Amino acid sequence: MISLKSYGVSMSLIIAYIGKKGCVMASDKRKIAYFGNEENRDLLEKELYSGEIQSDEELYRRASELKVAIKITDDSSKIRTIENAIVGEVSSKGPFETKRKRIYGTTMGYQIIELIGSDIVSREKHEKAIVLFGNKVSKSLAEKLINQKWKSSFSLKFMEDIFREILKEVSNQTPSVGNDFDVLIKKPTLDKSSSQEYLDKIIDRDIKLLFKFRQKLEVDLLEKKKTIELASKIIDEGEIGKVTNVDNKMLNVVLNSDVQAFNSNWKQLAKPNDEVVMISENGDEIKVGDKVVIKNEKLCLERNKVNLTCDIILCNV
Repeated sequence: MISLKSYGVSMSLIIAYIGKKGCVMASDKRKIAYFGNEENRDLLEKELYSGEIQSDEELYRRASELKVAIKITDDSSKIRTIENAIVGEVSSKGPFETKRKRIYGTTMGYQIIELIGSDIVSREKHEKAIVLFGNKVSKSLAEKLINQKWKSSFSLKFMEDIFREILKEVSNQTPSVGNDFDVLIKKPTLDKSSSQEYLDKIIDRDIKLLFKFRQKLEVDLLEKKKTIELASKIIDEGEIGKVTNVDNKMLNVVLNSDVQAFNSNWKQLAKPNDEVVMISENGDEIKVGDKVVIKNEKLCLERNKVNLTCDIILCNV
């Protein structure tokens, strides 16, 4: 029998065959989120991944006893294809970085890599095997079923069916594995030397994409943080500035020293003490020196409550 190798992870079960016929990879799609006391969360996970909890109903009941809220979803795809390779990934979020364990497989070759963020911290290269990613209980169940069901003479299509059966049987015995599955097959013509050269290129390109994605995510998060900070400073009550010039319906207003203006994309248009343009239908009722205020969330003059409009967002500094 082809060698069977297992790797420990908390969530999910990924089964991969890599051999001279090609690569078959299968995985469940379950994700469980935990909310509550950290010690109780850790205890619940320990009981789940050791096999003490054997069904969704038991998991919900035990979570309730420990006062831990859980959210179970079965829509998280953990395997994908890149050209003639299949990639399986499991990840866990640490306090500072996301840890990832990946398997890249193709005909006659696979690599196991571990990443922290987008940095590779370990890399293994192998020729052929049946590889398992899973927690202690899911791996134990899967190994037993593989030894019972698998034969080297099976076609890739039949291996797909066998892997589906194994995932289903495992999911019936532990809620750490869901009952929705993905199965992918690739069978390019490669030998053990060319397969590793091919995987090296695929992995290097994939990690570069991950690095670029993380860079964009960091920028997006900073922009989102900036937007939230600025939105919290929008003025809904208080003094804005003074009128410096009136030209029919248009008027110039110099902002107070604690007021700034932005457009809808949060680009700063005016700093404190800069001038901005506002509009009023009652220009003849406005005088130079009038105070502009926001009262009851309406932009107006303090003196006679004449309404004003502008296409800017007014914020405190």
